[in-house]
Order: sequence, then C-alpha cells, then structure tokens
Amino acid sequence: MGVEINVTRENFEAEVKNSDIPVIIDFWAEWCVPCKMIGPVLEEISEEFKGKLKVAKINVDEAGELASEYGVISIPTLMVFNKGEMVTQQVGAVSRQVIEAMFKDLL
Repeated sequence: MGVEINVTRENFEAEVKNSDIPVIIDFWAEWCVPCKMIGPVLEEISEEFKGKLKVAKINVDEAGELASEYGVISIPTLMVFNKGEMVTQQVGAVSRQVIEAMFKDLL
C-alpha cells in the first residue's frame, strides 16, 4: 500500500510548500484513463522512496482552483516541488523511468 497524500487547498501549504523533502504531485481525476495508468507506478514510487520523497495527489475535480493556479490544462500532470518551489513538470502518462528522472537529482 502506497503512502500517497491527498492534497487540497487547505493542506497544500503544509504538505507541499513547507515540505522538508521533495514532493511529486499528480494532478488527476477519477475518470481519467491515463491517470489510472500511472497511478500504480506512483504508488510503487511512494513506497520505494518513503521518507525521501513525498507523493501527493490532487484531484482536479475537487481542487480545481489549485489546478488553475498551476496552469494544469491536461491530466495527468506531474509536478515536482523542492523547497516550496515547482522545479519541473511532465504532462501525460509516462514511464517510471521518466517519472524517476524528474526527482532523482533532488534526493
């Protein structure tokens, strides 16, 4: 079982902006097939890098204002935050290797 965190407007600052470790955010929706394709990969990553990387999920249907604020127009969109700042992003369902390359240098 993964250790992914459900992020909302209410806990965004605490979970992402003020995180002591890098955070990868998955902007997703229940109805999004490509989102479901990368979901298990992110769950594996959350287990494997537990304590070194935080995996956060933002449901765009429930937190549309956050998606808008960060310019998300297509899902899945992955963003990596480090020390409160967005450092990279990737749009679309991509391989585990591509996802890991987004954050490996930050660990």
